[in-house]
Amino acid sequence: MSNELLLEVEDLHVEFRTSDGVATVLNGVDYSVHAGETLAVLGESGSGKSVTAQTVMGILDSPPAVVTGGAVRYRGEDLLTATEERRREIRGAGIAMIFQDALSALNPVFTVGFQIEEQLTVRLGMSKKDARKRAIELLDIVRIPAASRRIREYPHQFSGGMRQRAMIAMSLALDPDLLIADEPTTALDVTVQAQIMDLLAEIQAERQMGLILITHDLAVVAEVADRIAVMYAGRIVEQADVSELFRSPGHPYTEALMASLPRLDLKGQTLETIKGLPPSLLNIPPGCPFHPRCKRADSRCESERPALHSLGFGRVSACHFADEVVSGRA
Repeated sequence: MSNELLLEVEDLHVEFRTSDGVATVLNGVDYSVHAGETLAVLGESGSGKSVTAQTVMGILDSPPAVVTGGAVRYRGEDLLTATEERRREIRGAGIAMIFQDALSALNPVFTVGFQIEEQLTVRLGMSKKDARKRAIELLDIVRIPAASRRIREYPHQFSGGMRQRAMIAMSLALDPDLLIADEPTTALDVTVQAQIMDLLAEIQAERQMGLILITHDLAVVAEVADRIAVMYAGRIVEQADVSELFRSPGHPYTEALMASLPRLDLKGQTLETIKGLPPSLLNIPPGCPFHPRCKRADSRCESERPALHSLGFGRVSACHFADEVVSGRA
């Protein structure tokens, strides 16, 4: 991993203004990514993982989304104050994104080859001949067999795994510094999931890209991540190196997620679950938003929102009892 800082998200706030009220979707999100580093962003559905990524990419639907505060800096440049023209220059060439559902993300009326080649001709000024050659090379890189033939096919003619590979090829076309992968293995079988993650890790190592992996799959995180940011109700509640976090979680929510993992040494036993549901973003409870589901909560948790504080070794936690959670004294 390089010391070169690619992306810095600082105190990011986003609201969705709807007919039902104002939903606080992001409530002060902070994280950073360096060249060659993999940051996994982990949390339940609705925690704000994808909205953070869409804000970074500048593709939030507005309305209803409104960015109400914070900064998103790419190589020191704040994207939230940049012109739309400048954001288009960075999008794809600086920061690229792999979407969760490749079938929806790919245009069904154009061939896969055309959708890759268009970026190369429009953004890089390549000739059609050179763009076709490069597109075939990209499909070869992501290990799509018979690339020179399949480049003329449409998305519906590809399997789920092949469509995801085609999406990766498209995201690599402009040689980005940072790749955001939003649930890239959802709906794929376990074997194909492993192939896709191995492919991403290999490409990242070769190109020294930064990688943000958005997921709820702890097993995937353990294999590929350098650092983990755990999100809950629109906030980062814990950040740590992957080995530190798996060894000793510093937040009760992370602790509960870890306890729900299947383990070979507990074969036949009932898995633990996290009681209740995540809070409505239209009505986030006062204090710590996790307190209604937390086994450790007391009256302080119900009234006082914990700030992120350091636990040493580059890790932080937003819990009043973080030191005790880590040490196991609580």
